[in-house]
Amino acid sequence: MSYRVEKSEAEWRAELTPEQYAVLREAGTERPWTGELLDEERAGLYTCAACGAELFQSGTKFDSHCGWPSFYESVRPEAVELLEDTSHGMVRTEVRCANCGSHLGHVFPDGFGTPTGDRYCMNSLSLNFTPEA
Repeated sequence: MSYRVEKSEAEWRAELTPEQYAVLREAGTERPWTGELLDEERAGLYTCAACGAELFQSGTKFDSHCGWPSFYESVRPEAVELLEDTSHGMVRTEVRCANCGSHLGHVFPDGFGTPTGDRYCMNSLSLNFTPEA
C-alpha cells in the first residue's frame, strides 16, 4: 500500500520517542492499564501520534475493561487500514493508520453493546488527543 506520509525508518526514529517507535513502527504493544489516554473522558479528537491524521472521535470511546483505550468505530472507514495479523499464534485484525501505515492496535468483534459490535483496542502511545475548545 502506498501511504501519503512516507518516511525512512531513520526519520521515524528521530521524530518518535523510543516507546512510540516500538509501538507505531514495530507493531509493539504497551502494557495494559498504563496508557495515558485510557481514562481520558473529555470530548475531543484522537489523532495518529506519528502523522496527525484524524482517527477517532471521543464519542465512540467506551470502557471495555481491557486495559487499553477502546473505540467502536474510526472517524471514517478510510482513516484506518485493517490487516490480518497471525503473530503470537493467533489470528487477529491489526489496525494501522491509513495515512502513514503506523500500527495503532487491533480490532475485535467483541464490542458488545456498541452500535457496531467492534472494539478498536488502541495503544495510547499511538494516539494524540486534542480536547474540544
